[in-house]
Amino acid sequence: MKIVKKNNAKYMRNSDTSKFLEYSIELNDKDIDFCIIEINGRYPEQGYCTNEKCKELCYILEGKGTLNKKDEMLNFEPGDVILIDKEEVYYWAGNCKMIAVCTPAWSKEQCKLIDDKGE
Repeated sequence: MKIVKKNNAKYMRNSDTSKFLEYSIELNDKDIDFCIIEINGRYPEQGYCTNEKCKELCYILEGKGTLNKKDEMLNFEPGDVILIDKEEVYYWAGNCKMIAVCTPAWSKEQCKLIDDKGE
């Protein structure tokens, strides 16, 4: 059993439009992680992103927006849960705050940015 106090979580930024409060550094578990993400605008700012190894389960706390795949746009609002499977290609648009749980634990090396052409 582990507990990570909020004051031990680390604020990080992965773009001008996205920041997150990362609990997984202190959690130190390779199978699962937890963070609180804030998006203000579009993330990634251009193109798409994908995670090559983990699923993401997101719970929308505040705000609204869209999760955009190449051929589909999903609207979300507070109280919604979004499951993103590994290797799905997407981008976020909106102003929101959400909880994200990833399994296995997320790492920067797994995350891949893709241009608008899919490369």
